[in-house]
Amino acid sequence: MNELPNEQTREDKIRISEEVIATIAGIAATEITDVASLSSGFVDGIAGMLGKKSPGRGIKVELKDTQVSIDISVVMQYGCKIHEVAREMQTRVRTVVEDMTGLEVLNVNINILGVSMGKDTGKLQVVDELPPQA
Repeated sequence: MNELPNEQTREDKIRISEEVIATIAGIAATEITDVASLSSGFVDGIAGMLGKKSPGRGIKVELKDTQVSIDISVVMQYGCKIHEVAREMQTRVRTVVEDMTGLEVLNVNINILGVSMGKDTGKLQVVDELPPQA
């Protein structure tokens, strides 16, 4: 009669890639109000403001066994309380990553790379009618 291996002798493993963790963290981070875009530099910040967004861009993940460290680079909306938004993002990212992956998040570091004036700020108004000429 065959015996089933007991749970202590099994060597089943689950490996979650750093890219998956970065994507999860990116989605969680962009759910926060006043985050204009994720960015790994000035060019990415401009691309993010133009609507070219990638959930894992601007996120660095270091995974060691069952512990993870996450660095997120962002552009914030002008006028927000940056320190409060950053704290909210840290809490949200930590909670979502731990819930979805079962990994322990050691730290979530937020790097503010810029401030966005928003899509409507600074645009010229177009007038459809010409004023009547005398």
